[in-house]
Amino acid sequence: MKNPGFGALVVSLDFELRWGVRENYPLDGGTYRSNLLGARAAIPRMLDLFEAFDIAATWATVGFLFATSRQELSEIAPAIVPSYRNPCLSPYQDAIGQSEEDDPLHFAPSLIEAIRHRPRQEIGSHTFSHYYCLEEGQTRDAFEADLASAVAIAHRHDIRMRSIILPRNQINPDYADILLREGFTSYRGNETGWLYRAADDATKRQAAARGTRLLDSYLVFSGNNLLRWEEVREPNGLCNVRSSRFLRPYSPRIRHLDRLRLRRITHGIRAAATTGTIFHLWWHPHNMGVYIDENLAFLCRILETFAECRERYGMRSLSMEHVVDTLNA
Repeated sequence: MKNPGFGALVVSLDFELRWGVRENYPLDGGTYRSNLLGARAAIPRMLDLFEAFDIAATWATVGFLFATSRQELSEIAPAIVPSYRNPCLSPYQDAIGQSEEDDPLHFAPSLIEAIRHRPRQEIGSHTFSHYYCLEEGQTRDAFEADLASAVAIAHRHDIRMRSIILPRNQINPDYADILLREGFTSYRGNETGWLYRAADDATKRQAAARGTRLLDSYLVFSGNNLLRWEEVREPNGLCNVRSSRFLRPYSPRIRHLDRLRLRRITHGIRAAATTGTIFHLWWHPHNMGVYIDENLAFLCRILETFAECRERYGMRSLSMEHVVDTLNA
């Protein structure tokens, strides 16, 4: 396709609460409980900030979070559940509460409603059960069943999902036809380069790779990871709106490096604005669940840079769904 003639900032969030970190923390959230509960306070403030700057965003939401009760979750759960070799990866064994009222770490229908009624916010999928597409033991049938449940519970809440972000960005190319059949048109692929190659849990946790990815948030190891419009649509018909940068949360221990962290992101945004390409920034709401003021102040500075680029270069803010619509226009 021809370049539409403008650069774009794409924002996506992996909305998962404890379902995304459950292997590492007990049912009550343990040491991470403050982050998970804090996400519930941070999300409305993020939405306020997005609205103030007219920012579109894709909220890739774990299907479990849609449920209004444990009963509803049970009714719509797939008949085929994942049989990972590591049984700890399966969430179906967890003894959760009855509803959002008594278990705010595992249910979030009120937050989903708050998001969907804000302007330019897209609800996408993060699979039904935070499904891992590259872990040993998972199967095509189990993934297909999981995705069908994710689509079904969203439909119950009058939401039609078009964008998907796969947990841990574990992209399995053999599942493209399943995604298309369930109505998905785009996914978020990984940044280019060996650092961000999709991998199973054991590979992803290698210390060397983790350390280098951390450094890449402050220093230039992998470039700006800009996405050209011509690269987005794949031969199979799916659009890969791949990521450019993960927004790491504020840390008081290394706050003196925040100017480098900010420059790493804003340089990428400006580069996308001046070259007519896409810069895709992503994070988890629970990343901002502690030090909320500091994290949102940092995000505000990023969005101020975007606002300057919008005024000067005609840059636009797009959700993943909007990227596909632009390609189809």
